[in-house]
Amino acid sequence: MNFGGLTDRDLEGVEPRYSILPVPYDLTVSYVTGARNGPGAIIEASTHMELYDEELGQEPFRAGIETLPFVEPTTAGPGAMIERVEEASERILESKRVPVLIGGEHSVTLGLVRALKKTYPGLSVLQLDAHADMRDTYEDSPFNHACVARRISELCALVQVGVRSLSREEADFLSSERGRGVRTFYASD
Repeated sequence: MNFGGLTDRDLEGVEPRYSILPVPYDLTVSYVTGARNGPGAIIEASTHMELYDEELGQEPFRAGIETLPFVEPTTAGPGAMIERVEEASERILESKRVPVLIGGEHSVTLGLVRALKKTYPGLSVLQLDAHADMRDTYEDSPFNHACVARRISELCALVQVGVRSLSREEADFLSSERGRGVRTFYASD
């Protein structure tokens, strides 16, 4: 199924510019599983929306949207899954397309950021999240969903907006010399 319910006929003669990369993964979730169902649910829901934008006066999908096959999950651990996402993202970037990752849990974001950093050395990331995700490790893994922003901050500039929940470890890191490269805007602000 394609995003927006688009058919080959809808996309005939349209060169893809945006590649939707579904990543159904939730191995490191710490509350309720089910994030792996997100990509399928988003794509399914998208088939029920109108494709015309009244403000633009056109159909934005004509800019070229392709829906790629789901990235096959692995139980080899989040590090291995992040590598799969990185490889898939690199292929998208090599084809001069814009990757649009839909997940799944937060940990998979690191694979996309790694690939983007190779192509765009000056990359910065804007994180909209209630949680800081700045732990060094969580549940014995540095690649857990609760660590993804910390790993991203080691690669490039990071701005967090909306944070309302963090651990003492995360607060200490953000106020340390190493954490000073991260700009955090709390929900209370």
